Amino acid sequence: MSAETHEFQVEARQLLQLMIHSIYSNKDVFLRELISNASDALDKLRLTALRDDALGADVSDLHISVETDARARTLTVRDNGIGMSHEEVVQLIGTIASSGTARLLRELKETDDAAAAAGLIGQFGVGFYSAFMVADEVTVLTRHAGESRGTRWVSRGEGTYTVEALDMAPQGTTVTLHLKPVDVENQLNDYAQDGKIREIIKRYSDFITWPIRMPAGTAAAAGQADESADAEAAADDFETVNSMKALWARAREDVSDEEYHELYKRISHDWLDPLETIRLQAEGTFEYQALLFIPSRAPQDLFTQGQSRGLQLFVKRVHIMDDCEQLLPPYLRFVKGIVDAQDLSLNVSREILQQDRHIQRMHRRLTKKILSTIKDLRTKAPENYATVWREFGKALKEGLLDDHENRDTILALCSFSSTHAADEPTTLAQYAERMKEGQEEIFYLTGDSREAIENSPHMEAFRAKGVEVLLLTDPIDEVWVTAVPEFDGKRLRSITKGEVDLGSGEPDTEETEHERENQRREYSGLLSWMTEQLGEDVKEVRLSTRLTVSPACLVSDQHDITPALENIYRAMGQDVPHTKRILELNPGHSLVDGLNKAHTEREDGADAGLADIAELLFGMALLAEGGALKDPARFTRLMADRLSF
Repeated sequence: MSAETHEFQVEARQLLQLMIHSIYSNKDVFLRELISNASDALDKLRLTALRDDALGADVSDLHISVETDARARTLTVRDNGIGMSHEEVVQLIGTIASSGTARLLRELKETDDAAAAAGLIGQFGVGFYSAFMVADEVTVLTRHAGESRGTRWVSRGEGTYTVEALDMAPQGTTVTLHLKPVDVENQLNDYAQDGKIREIIKRYSDFITWPIRMPAGTAAAAGQADESADAEAAADDFETVNSMKALWARAREDVSDEEYHELYKRISHDWLDPLETIRLQAEGTFEYQALLFIPSRAPQDLFTQGQSRGLQLFVKRVHIMDDCEQLLPPYLRFVKGIVDAQDLSLNVSREILQQDRHIQRMHRRLTKKILSTIKDLRTKAPENYATVWREFGKALKEGLLDDHENRDTILALCSFSSTHAADEPTTLAQYAERMKEGQEEIFYLTGDSREAIENSPHMEAFRAKGVEVLLLTDPIDEVWVTAVPEFDGKRLRSITKGEVDLGSGEPDTEETEHERENQRREYSGLLSWMTEQLGEDVKEVRLSTRLTVSPACLVSDQHDITPALENIYRAMGQDVPHTKRILELNPGHSLVDGLNKAHTEREDGADAGLADIAELLFGMALLAEGGALKDPARFTRLMADRLSF
């Protein structure tokens, strides 16, 4: 039969050249596109055969075969699926212009980013033409199931293509690529090498439903494939190179834990088994399946800036992206797994994912599923929960800042060290259950370590009264406590802020109030003098109700930021003004009592020795909370002078 030669339309020709030279940064994806097309053809044939008993198509051994020929430098992808009629060849691959080329070309020209451009290509379903990135010429031989005649389509991807009707052709579609020379600098690999093709199939198409077969051994037999030969090969000559084990698509009872663990290790590069496996399946207007894993330990780069994160994204079992960040929030970056969507484009880009409402819906549901799983572990598998919190608690607490929608859920699953027990962390709900009668606030103290916090002067009154305090030692704790005002109606309060009067649980008597008033009057002169004397460092000096042992401590006003938070902001490059704090004195301490008596005896308080003691009290309070002295040498000299015999 005579071949008909056609010219690509001008816009179609421009589009084709743009695809070949500009769109795909990773040229390996051409094989993914061809195998995906072949898989779709097999799906369509199976469905058509079920609906049409008279079709007469052979569906006994549906598969995809891939053959390389290093000598002839060809690559052939063959399927025995639905195939195409002569009219479908002309309509579907004879001209790109049938799918809105003008608009697509305009958008591509306006898109500088290659990844975004690839996403636009995916929207128009023309991924087949990516074959011209690696081939000088592409031949398509096809016959529609149930028909007797076939069609050959040939093009060099330049200005023309030929379409020829054939009396005989195997059922399905055979795509033969006459490969370009290897060009490593331009990422044009040697696609005539059997090993390279197997690697690409394993990476992108391992979970395709249908068997993908290649000639057994290390390389295909020499000689160009005969286009008119029967596509079926003897089973002994071919081997299946994809696993076809899409574990997320199989019923839970049909998959062993060992298979799940093997898949986890493969995608995470971890040698330990996962701590928890999470399955999720969504049906309806947008279908997807997810298989997620919570690791047993945190990776070394969990808090490294620029760390790759995200789940593997598949579309109809075809691998699309390794690190799809849009599927989970950053604070869940430790979760590994696979999401397989049914209705996304194969060439969907990261830019398009950010705008896609389906991706946003998946993001919300996956996040809620992971958080609920971790929360359930606390009651169903306490040891596993303890491991999750130990390994990933710091990351999870980042969600208290970023994820307002799930903040209450995250707060409920958090655990914190507390003065209630030395070795057993507590949840906020457990803390609330133990609150003393009349207590309306959840008290906490931040610091570098549990030991440092427990030895803090701020803890003295709370320890004496038996009031529980949360001990927060992670750097992130300094930040999130400012963003989370309460839990279950109970305000979270730092014991280093504002005035604290734990009292005795009973209303103050007239005698107690009278005693306090006398004390304030007795120390008023000293407090005013010290406030003036230390004016560069403190905003006020006052008597303390939180100290029982130490002579002094520093506290902040209720709404001031802490020194630790100031340092965090400065480390992030933010210019934060220094906030003066309040120096509280313990009137029951002999040092403070002696200082007050000495000040009273000297009417103007002009004694330089008293000024030195006031400065020492401030320095001691600063050191007691782990702060840094402005002038350590001066403090040491003053201390030595006071201690000299």
